[in-house]
Amino acid sequence: MTTVRTRVAPSPTGDPHVGTAYIALMNWLFAKKHGGQFILRVEDTDQVRSTPQSERMILEALRWLGLGWDEGPDVGGPHGPYRQSERTALYQEHAAKLEADGHAFKCYCTAERLDAMRKQQMKAGEPPRYDGRCLTEEGREQAKAESPDGSFVLRMKVPSEGVCTFKDELRDDPISIEWSKVDMQILMKSDGFPTYHMANVVDDHAMGITHVIRGEEWISSVPKHELLYQYLDWQPPKWAHLPLLRNADKSKLSKRKNPTSILFFQRAGYLPEALINFLGLAAKSASEGDEMTSLAELREDFALTNISLGGPVFDVGKLDWLNARYLRETMDAPQFLNRVREWALNEEYLLPIAEMAQSRVEKLGDLGGLVAMFFQNRLDMDETKLRDVKIEAEEQRQAYQLALWQFDKLAEWDKPSVEGVLRDTATRLDLKFKFMVRAFFIAITGSPTSVPLFEATVHLGRDIVRERLRHALEILGNPSKKELKSWEELLSRPLPEEA
Repeated sequence: MTTVRTRVAPSPTGDPHVGTAYIALMNWLFAKKHGGQFILRVEDTDQVRSTPQSERMILEALRWLGLGWDEGPDVGGPHGPYRQSERTALYQEHAAKLEADGHAFKCYCTAERLDAMRKQQMKAGEPPRYDGRCLTEEGREQAKAESPDGSFVLRMKVPSEGVCTFKDELRDDPISIEWSKVDMQILMKSDGFPTYHMANVVDDHAMGITHVIRGEEWISSVPKHELLYQYLDWQPPKWAHLPLLRNADKSKLSKRKNPTSILFFQRAGYLPEALINFLGLAAKSASEGDEMTSLAELREDFALTNISLGGPVFDVGKLDWLNARYLRETMDAPQFLNRVREWALNEEYLLPIAEMAQSRVEKLGDLGGLVAMFFQNRLDMDETKLRDVKIEAEEQRQAYQLALWQFDKLAEWDKPSVEGVLRDTATRLDLKFKFMVRAFFIAITGSPTSVPLFEATVHLGRDIVRERLRHALEILGNPSKKELKSWEELLSRPLPEEA
């Protein structure tokens, strides 16, 4: 009997997302339910955005949730290495075979040509897809002559007619997608690194993955993957595409609307078992209700058929309710105290706070009001407090929103990056920095005078800061769609000369 092997394959390009935890949990539960193995693989082929810091945070977050892995970059295993950036020779070997067997072709088309092609297709009401110019030798030579440096990508050939039909373990009826709607996917980029599609198929086969359990946004990619398995003469795994986590309004869970980082919930004082319980409810039948359940109980009861295709709602109110029950019903006072120590009263978290506060107190009793904001999620805030500034309300709202957008994109969450965003925001809005920064002192720390703002912002963490700025915007008035469009243009403009 074949051993069940599942995997989670996060990209280390940002903070660990609750969506990653949700996918990891379902893979972990399925593997452990069937006596199988759960693999962690790091998809770091995006060399521009991938960072070791992000990889470390993702691994620590999953381990904090109790989702340990049998094989991975830190524990090793017989199918390593487990970082895709360390497996490029394997991808190049199989890419060469695909080309030699006539299943893939070099494409020399420039980015400018492809962009013009897509715009023309969209103008004609057609879905944007590669037009096949480089399928022929004549087309390749023409494109190569137009390329300034002769660089190319490797694309897969796709049938022009017929239908790809496949079975999904969560759905009763087979899924069919016409080949005419499937793009000639890039397999290898011009830098020699694989795309998601190439790397995943090669790695899932090499690592013996039996079940690919992932988000439903990948359903449209299954034909490409089935075709690669066919071209390489491999047996494809079984597919199971999970409904995505949703906001209360059924929209896709987005960090622009709500906190989505596991680090936010960890820093805000949620218990890992409560968060796992909450995410695990998506895999329980509706008749089982919303009772508290452990990871072991979730594993025992797990079945893919229990997962509703309606899409689980990420209801923070329900998570609060569950977390409160864990705090009140599952531990005595000494155990509660230990959790408090683990959460905040540890040297790693307290030492930077002490360093920030030491020069600002006359006696230890002064600490309470100064550092309380490090142990809170949302601050006790109102419009009167927020408007204790020397800039207009409209400017304040713009400043918060521009900073939010730029904080989202920061590759590194450190003092120079945070300060850079705020100075950039002041310059774009033509505001005196000292007047604008007071608005951020109030929104982030709760006071116009506090510990150093940039250091405090870094220590609080990206998600707590984003939540506080969102809260401030709610109080002052969330921007309309028209305002957002207008403000986004401010970010695309060249910076004015600083005074």
